[in-house]
Amino acid sequence: MSNPNAPLTPERILQMAWGYAPPLVIEAAIKHRVFDLIDTGPKTVEEVAAESGASIRGLRIVMNALVGFQLLAKGADGRYSLTPESSAFLVSTKPNYRGGFFKHISGQLLPLWLQLNEVVRTGRPAKAVNREGDGSAFFQEFVEDILPMSYPVAQILAKHLGLDRADRPISVLDLAAGSGVWGIALAEASPKVTVTAVDWEGVLPATRRMAEKHGVGDRFRFVAGDLESADFGTGHGVATLGHILHSEGEQRSRRLIKKTFEALAPGGTIAIAEFLVDADRTGPPSALIFAVNMLVNTDAGDAFSFEEIAAWLGEAGFVNPRTLDSPGPSPLVLATKAMR
Repeated sequence: MSNPNAPLTPERILQMAWGYAPPLVIEAAIKHRVFDLIDTGPKTVEEVAAESGASIRGLRIVMNALVGFQLLAKGADGRYSLTPESSAFLVSTKPNYRGGFFKHISGQLLPLWLQLNEVVRTGRPAKAVNREGDGSAFFQEFVEDILPMSYPVAQILAKHLGLDRADRPISVLDLAAGSGVWGIALAEASPKVTVTAVDWEGVLPATRRMAEKHGVGDRFRFVAGDLESADFGTGHGVATLGHILHSEGEQRSRRLIKKTFEALAPGGTIAIAEFLVDADRTGPPSALIFAVNMLVNTDAGDAFSFEEIAAWLGEAGFVNPRTLDSPGPSPLVLATKAMR
């Protein structure tokens, strides 16, 4: 807790001035395979330079910064080793790898954020990646690298739904499928699961590729189109909306939830993954920052609260809106289509 008697200093504000630095340092380390190379054992800067092809000067400065971030440790012999955190999440060959996100920061994210002053003035995005023209190219490069962010959450959803005990066919509707992570995890839980994956035509090749890589491609059906016009079909037992409402904005999200309700069978479950903000929009900081990301990248997107989404679910006809704890940035939001 803060000490009300502590002297007021600008230190916290000045630290924010360098907020862009850590992700760019991590991105540089990932692109030059620093974490992967050190995963085989502690190494000097010279050894990493010889294996990566990067400069000794550049690596020395970046690797020392990573020591300051506690993502590398530096021994008395000058060798660098991984910390538990970087070993678990920044080595590309490991199942919990999260480094793919950082690969896109300098090329895809920051150039648009640098236009934030103008975006705030006009209220218009730097680029509307929630529209198929700009969005397909953006997400073709992005979706596979962010798959690990949602995969553990999707596995928890599959377990919560008891799919491993299914004794009858279960149809899953995976909306804005992207990498297919939600459908993939649910299909892996049971051979009874089939998936209808809906996304833009330019994104579906990535969905197909990842479904086949995970050995469940033969149980996927692919539907190309915009969420407002694509045919969702009917009678699905589960529908997943994985990190899509924030880019759609309120009005499109409400229509999408209603359309999803109509596509579900009675007793079916909708599962929504989002970066949830508090009801009064005072936190958490990560979700509030993500709302700014939607300002920069979409024409109507935002971050929403559980209370807002629950109201939209009720408006569409769903009952029992609730949360499911998960290792993601926020809990999942679930609701049920009541039995007739």
